[in-house]
Amino acid sequence: MDAAQHPLIAAINPVLVALGARVVTADEQQPADVPLQWEGKTIALVRLPPLHGALDRLIDSVERELGGPLSRLSRNDKQKAIRLLDELGAFTLRRAVEDVADAMGVSRITVYNYLNAIHR
Repeated sequence: MDAAQHPLIAAINPVLVALGARVVTADEQQPADVPLQWEGKTIALVRLPPLHGALDRLIDSVERELGGPLSRLSRNDKQKAIRLLDELGAFTLRRAVEDVADAMGVSRITVYNYLNAIHR
């Protein structure tokens, strides 16, 4: 069976897409790849994405969940977006507040205010 058609790959594909990861074959294997095993046999490997671009992937994920670009969300949905990004650890990344503020079309102070409201 082709690894791409394997039921394990089909089952985890939504997770891989959300993480920005991809499936690779044994021929492409690199040391950091994570093997996927089925009944004791490695059927494929998962290559995790590089850290650069992580915030963009988190923003994309939140935009999919909330149904639109951060800049077009209502105030209430922007607050939800900040909460979701905070839960995902987005604000541990360097310049995240500034980049999220730019994506939302709001000031850094607004993002900090939303974060302060969450953490109260």
